[in-house]
Amino acid sequence: MRFLLSNDDGIDSPGLLILAQTMAELGEVFVVAPEKERSGGGHAITMHKPLRARPVLQQSGIHFWETSGTPADCVVIAVFDLLPQPPDLVISGINRGPNLGEDLTYSGTVSAAMEAYLCDLPAFSISIDSFENPQWTVAAEVSKRLAGLIPLGHPLLLNVNVPNRPWSAIQGVQITRLGRRRYRDRLTKRCDPFGRTYYWVAGELEEGSPAKGTDSDAVHHGYISVTPISLDLTDYGSSPSLEPIRAKLERSLGL
Repeated sequence: MRFLLSNDDGIDSPGLLILAQTMAELGEVFVVAPEKERSGGGHAITMHKPLRARPVLQQSGIHFWETSGTPADCVVIAVFDLLPQPPDLVISGINRGPNLGEDLTYSGTVSAAMEAYLCDLPAFSISIDSFENPQWTVAAEVSKRLAGLIPLGHPLLLNVNVPNRPWSAIQGVQITRLGRRRYRDRLTKRCDPFGRTYYWVAGELEEGSPAKGTDSDAVHHGYISVTPISLDLTDYGSSPSLEPIRAKLERSLGL
């Protein structure tokens, strides 16, 4: 098998290196990742300046490139130029910290997998539910086992989150839906020594019991969460209620 790996934590992330070494047990590994951390960048692509990619390291069965682009850029460059043939599977991670619920819309890690999906490839993103002392080897083994089970040859997009626990404390695997993530103090406003206003966009996660069946609930209870993701953002349930608005808009436009 031929694997393409990327992330948003950058080429020097220990999670990326451990993932590459683990996946090399199954086949040839190509790593194309940002030269620096691009966390929180979402599905950004670079359109207004040139991108560069350069090989930085080569181990047995593993080829490394760093790029000046975003995680999504990395996948495009890899699929359409750097790899001799399209990969069988794209894996993005291992991310330090969870990508749960609505937070995945901000995640560069998830967006790299999304870009692979848009290239008609099967892909998954994988994250650890902790920023401190992550259990890299557990998540890497999950990636290896999952990679051997995913049907190849057609697009598929999964978002995987692994509890930061040793194997003995992992309760199982759940197929989940996206939960809700609410934050307080999302915006902090301050003044610098010159009296000029500046902002920090951050916030603390609000405590509460996540809904049953969601990714947050599964990880909270020690289960590996596997969430199938669709890129069709249409709210089909709202379409009927919008019909009166459509009719009035049409009349107001004289159509």
